[in-house]
Amino acid sequence: MTGRTERVDVHDPALPRFAVVREGARRDDIEIVHYEPQVAAGSPAERRMSRTVASLFLAAGLSATLFLVVYIWWPWRYRLVGGIEEFYTPLLGLTLGVALLAVGFGVLVWGKKLLPKEVSVQDRHDEPSPAEDQRITGQTMLYLADELGVRRRPLLGVSLLAGLLPVGVVTAAPLVGGLIRDPHDDRELFRTGFAPADDNGTVTRTRLVREDGRPIRPPDILPGAQVTAFPGIPHGVSNEYADSVTLLIHLRAQDALVARENNREAGKRDWMWGDFIAYSKICTHAGCPASLYEQQTNRLLCPCHQSQFLITDNARPVFGPANRPLPQLPIEVDDEGFFVASSDYQAAIGPDFWERP
Repeated sequence: MTGRTERVDVHDPALPRFAVVREGARRDDIEIVHYEPQVAAGSPAERRMSRTVASLFLAAGLSATLFLVVYIWWPWRYRLVGGIEEFYTPLLGLTLGVALLAVGFGVLVWGKKLLPKEVSVQDRHDEPSPAEDQRITGQTMLYLADELGVRRRPLLGVSLLAGLLPVGVVTAAPLVGGLIRDPHDDRELFRTGFAPADDNGTVTRTRLVREDGRPIRPPDILPGAQVTAFPGIPHGVSNEYADSVTLLIHLRAQDALVARENNREAGKRDWMWGDFIAYSKICTHAGCPASLYEQQTNRLLCPCHQSQFLITDNARPVFGPANRPLPQLPIEVDDEGFFVASSDYQAAIGPDFWERP
């Protein structure tokens, strides 16, 4: 600081931009203790550092682009025998990690090797800013933009755009990615292991079986009791049909009357068989097993987050974070006296919202 008190005309067009910056610093009681460019303009060191930063930004852009390619086109569906699908999540993590690391290192190298070193000390004050100070602030921001060297180093500007634009798209990909393909196609989210089999026009209804594969009959379940049922098809008890786990409940006679009337009002006539009713065991909040049945209140409790569903009222959620009823499975008894599914579930299983119009 020179200690002079006269003001410089910051509107003088002949005044260099850095002189305006210094004048602003002086008026704002800032002492620039140290200011030193790290590389000379146009020097081999500047070109070398510019290429390094540009390479990092371009690597970030390439990695982010690969993330989008994997996110949209890489096979991802689960299979019992692993294949190329197993690499879906690791590739997403790898490409996103490389993109973010490249952006971070690019910014660090730019700041540490290309921007001037400056040490300033300022005495703070709260006076309103006059018009001249506003101009000084504007010129200071433009000067900082000049110091970034994008105009003088066009490679940096191109690499910054090419590198960060895909990274920006990556941030939006999870928000819009689910809208690229409509899950309503082929009713994918509405098809479980209980879908009736169609063999050349002959429809075969799927039986409800226990974990050991034994089919279930009405006398097997006492009033007020429940059993976990699976689709009686090949691999029906395996993870291949994990979305098909069903709770078959034998209601007491009076409770069954209430449940049947509520079913009728909801357009689910004949979805029950006798005093028996069946619901998906997968909670509609977070996919946990809702399996704690309270006979006295006819409530089904999910132990994960305490959601409760009223079985006699279409499994309507009455407590906890779940806001969608458990899907109900239409059931009947076949000619041999075993429970079968009249049709597949008519609502999506678990925490989902695509079935809503």
